[in-house]
Amino acid sequence: MPIESVYHQPVLLAESVEALQVRPDGVYADLTFGGGGHSRAILEQLDGGRLFGFDQDEAAVANVPPDWKARGFTLIEGNFRYLQRYLRLYNISQVDGILADLGVSSHQFDTPERGFSTRFEADLDMRMDRRTVRTAKDLLNDFSEKDLHRILGMYGEVRNARTLAAELVRVRAEHPFQTVDDLKGVLRRLAPRGKEHKYYAQVFQALRIELNDEMAALREMLTQAAAMLKPGGRLVVISYHSLEDRLVKRFISTGKFEGEAEKDLYGNVQAPLRAVTRRPIEPEADEVARNPRARSAKLRVGEKV
Repeated sequence: MPIESVYHQPVLLAESVEALQVRPDGVYADLTFGGGGHSRAILEQLDGGRLFGFDQDEAAVANVPPDWKARGFTLIEGNFRYLQRYLRLYNISQVDGILADLGVSSHQFDTPERGFSTRFEADLDMRMDRRTVRTAKDLLNDFSEKDLHRILGMYGEVRNARTLAAELVRVRAEHPFQTVDDLKGVLRRLAPRGKEHKYYAQVFQALRIELNDEMAALREMLTQAAAMLKPGGRLVVISYHSLEDRLVKRFISTGKFEGEAEKDLYGNVQAPLRAVTRRPIEPEADEVARNPRARSAKLRVGEKV
């Protein structure tokens, strides 16, 4: 059985690799290696080219087949926010294409002790990179009520974020949070009836994004990716929630994350990338049936001008 089918089922595999327009002798970066599904498909099209995989989760190292190095593959154990810094170590200043499949891998969701899933009783961990110290329980127990309100509303789009933040602070004063069930015990009382699972997912998403500094890392990665692509090179990004997708869409179309786009004297937007597709590419119904975690995926493609 292929490694990626156990560790992580790649989403929009054919569509994302096709969007890269892989050249056999090109240089590419898969910024979210995971189970290696996207990397495998890219590597199959290379002949003399190079592929750099990035992953901050040490569990991904075991997914690199022993023969891949000879075929031009290098795994970098680090966060993609340091894309330029790591590639400079390999004397790479420009690349032909960059792929990023954002979010949490199936392996991370399905490993109880990682604490990403509401399905298992485990410590509240949620670290993408387990070399870091702070965990989700530290965040819940240490953040102020104001900061909890902010992250729940901003990153989870939780409608009763203010009420939930106040309740979390009240409960932790009596019993500090340690486990998934500790947190779910509070969420059950405040979740909208019939939408409990969605509510849990929104709260867990908010904590995970804050803990792993995901939005700042995404901004840094997009900026560096645009700088490193060769003219005509492609940036392919798969996102899973509206916060990510809005950032990716805006950056590809304007080259900025906020404010007005820069324009020339004729009113043309001055941005390092151009959008290849007007609308995001989404999974077909048969892919969602095979892999329900693909249902919220949106793929956007930018080309270096």
